[in-house]
Amino acid sequence: GSLKALAPGKTAGQFFSSGHTNNWAVLVCTSRFWFNYRHVANSLSVYRSVKRLGIPDSHIVLMLADDMACNHRNPKPATVFSHKNMELNVYGDDVEVDYRGYEVTVENFLRVLTGRLPPSTPRSKRLLSDDRSNILIYLTGHGGNGFLKFQDSEEISNVELADAFEQMWQKRRYNELLFIIDTCQGASMYERFYSPNIMALASSQVGEDSLSHQPDLAIGVHLMDRYTFYLLEFLEDIHPASKANMNDLFKVCPSSQCVSTPGHRTDLFQRDPGSVLITDFFGSVRKVEITTEAVNLTDPINITHSNPLCFPSSFALPLSLPTFLQKPKQKDWHPPDGFILGLWTLILLVFFKTYGVKHLKHIF
Repeated sequence: GSLKALAPGKTAGQFFSSGHTNNWAVLVCTSRFWFNYRHVANSLSVYRSVKRLGIPDSHIVLMLADDMACNHRNPKPATVFSHKNMELNVYGDDVEVDYRGYEVTVENFLRVLTGRLPPSTPRSKRLLSDDRSNILIYLTGHGGNGFLKFQDSEEISNVELADAFEQMWQKRRYNELLFIIDTCQGASMYERFYSPNIMALASSQVGEDSLSHQPDLAIGVHLMDRYTFYLLEFLEDIHPASKANMNDLFKVCPSSQCVSTPGHRTDLFQRDPGSVLITDFFGSVRKVEITTEAVNLTDPINITHSNPLCFPSSFALPLSLPTFLQKPKQKDWHPPDGFILGLWTLILLVFFKTYGVKHLKHIF
């Protein structure tokens, strides 16, 4: 079939309405110990969803304060389940954890956000975003009014988090930012935000607890928190071409299901939440070039010599042959298996035949 040209004034404008060219995700579980199994499952559930919708591991910074998949109490090693009866393994087969265990600290988290990392830090542990990046930041753990605990030993305050986001904005590290937190009194963590283009969601209001969900008798703990459980169910129905928007996300886990009251804040965000697609943050941008001119692919290409990267038609670049057509390389000769052992056996037999057993001590 033929491709119809897009009207750049309308369709393209709607397609690129978010203004971003790349997507990033920072997913953080701040809790250790087996009884906090659900917090690891929370983070891995969001990790599974963003990967399925197109964000690659190279654009995901995953921070897990504990390794539940390899915990000796786990009856199913190398698995983390989000549904009872072990229906959905969110650990998967190719999880890339960037910060684990005691690496998950307030300092490292803030350094990832602001880009203030040592030069020796590998790319996989960096948030290499720019002013055209849409960033999803998801936090889960134990919190209170205005703070979130890390490892039960330190905490990050809502003021520190707000100042980190302001640094990101001043350093042109994001285009739009979606902040989601699943913790007790989660709404208190976004009260101090003051930077532009930030949309925030929380699992509970100030003074409310964020409750757990899905107890499993075989594993012995709750598998997930209520808010993230229903968030995962919502995301499971989203596909890369989905038209679901942020207003749909705000309806996830009403008070009748969460028991707590989820909240959101949109006053800092410039666009109408109803025009913001879920995939603007949970998916990945596909780079396309829109043209209004038809291109005939059957015409020969005119090659100019002004570009040093272009070669005349008579110039042939050396191409490697397929593996099955290549001449096999000459291998170094090695004696076959058992050759050395057989040789020594022959030498000993000749020796016994010639000198007898009494001269055996001269060999060793």
